[in-house]
Amino acid sequence: MPLSILPVSGVTGVAPTEMLSAPTVATTGAGFATALAGAVDGAQQLSGASKELAIKAVTGDLTDIHRATIASTRAQVTLELVAAVRNKGVDAFNEIMRMQA
Repeated sequence: MPLSILPVSGVTGVAPTEMLSAPTVATTGAGFATALAGAVDGAQQLSGASKELAIKAVTGDLTDIHRATIASTRAQVTLELVAAVRNKGVDAFNEIMRMQA
């Protein structure tokens, strides 16, 4: 059976002059702050779930140890990601502060 490509509906053309105009972006930084706060909250939730499953594993209430291991790894990786993003943000801020006016 041959593969057919269906057209995308609802897409309109963009005039070349519209492509050259600068995008309007809010410069308040609220979007980044909200995203970072959400990531920290997510990391805290994953950490709490990991601790809960670890306690169940130690007390013998957990039948599947893989759930605790996966939850612990997810919490660790998420925390490392949030820390890396924070460090890059601090580095970017320091670089901006070193710029001459």
